[in-house]
Amino acid sequence: MSASVKDVAEAAGVSVGTVSNVLNRPERVAVATVARVQDAISRLGFVRNDAARQLRAGRSNSIGLVVLDARNPFFADVARGVEERAAEHGLTVLVANSDEKGDRERAHIDLFEQQRVHGVLITPVAESLPRLQRLRERGMPTVLVDRESQDGGFPSVAVDDVSGGRIAVEHLCAIGRRRIAFVGGPLSLRQVSDRLEGAQRAVADRDDATVEFIGTRALTVEAGRDAGHRILERAPSARPHAVFAANDLLALGLLQALVMTGDVRVPEDIALIGYDDIDFAASAVIPLSSVRQPAALIGSTAVDLLMRIADDSAAVNDHVVFQPELVVRASTGGLVAR
Repeated sequence: MSASVKDVAEAAGVSVGTVSNVLNRPERVAVATVARVQDAISRLGFVRNDAARQLRAGRSNSIGLVVLDARNPFFADVARGVEERAAEHGLTVLVANSDEKGDRERAHIDLFEQQRVHGVLITPVAESLPRLQRLRERGMPTVLVDRESQDGGFPSVAVDDVSGGRIAVEHLCAIGRRRIAFVGGPLSLRQVSDRLEGAQRAVADRDDATVEFIGTRALTVEAGRDAGHRILERAPSARPHAVFAANDLLALGLLQALVMTGDVRVPEDIALIGYDDIDFAASAVIPLSSVRQPAALIGSTAVDLLMRIADDSAAVNDHVVFQPELVVRASTGGLVAR
């Protein structure tokens, strides 16, 4: 069993209060007493429990971060931005993965509340946020990440995904593609529905272009491969001229499925564009066009906003929205005549 403060006090012949002063306010203790307590600490191998001390103070020196999918490199980049900025404030980051599941998200939020973290950063699974509302009522700062609050009730840091969807499909139209498929899901994820809305807006005023929705169960490489196989089951004349995937993992799975048989050429037969511009997009066998989000900047900005809220409750109404950027590579590099 590890040594306690009481054990140190007995070994040094002082009170527990004196040991506490040596640990927290040594300037208040005589030099000889400090030396005696430090010697007892060394002999007993005492390790101070900072977590317990922080909980007694009312809040820990940690930030809770809940991401939708820890396997997605986009969220790894967001977490890196969070960690780098948090370190500047002397804070550590506890990262949790909801895996796009509401029950797991709720469990993580409950745990962070029990740990009394300094604040919570979260990309929520759905619009219903009762547990986040409870955190706010209890004075725990909470910021939405990669997601705007629908009613403006929570501060947020996000990218304009409607604009991102629009510029992706406008690019596909500009290179001559007219029958376009949007692949993504579930639509309960705000990012997916916003990107689909942007895609639809891009063709709303055009008589010569359409956007078809092809739903997926998740935003993963596996789900992308499945969608690609469904497209390949169609006759060549019924296949889309281009595919806009809701994220790069889907796009990479689609790319694998489409080129595996050798019957489809990318981009000659089907152009393909993703979203997020993760590192793997540029290094794919056919470099992938994508809509870039500033992932690390989103993370660091979320921490800045969290700290502002902790100092000024008026900052709860702050919403930071970044504009996405189109990155064109080989997967959309060709025209098609049909």
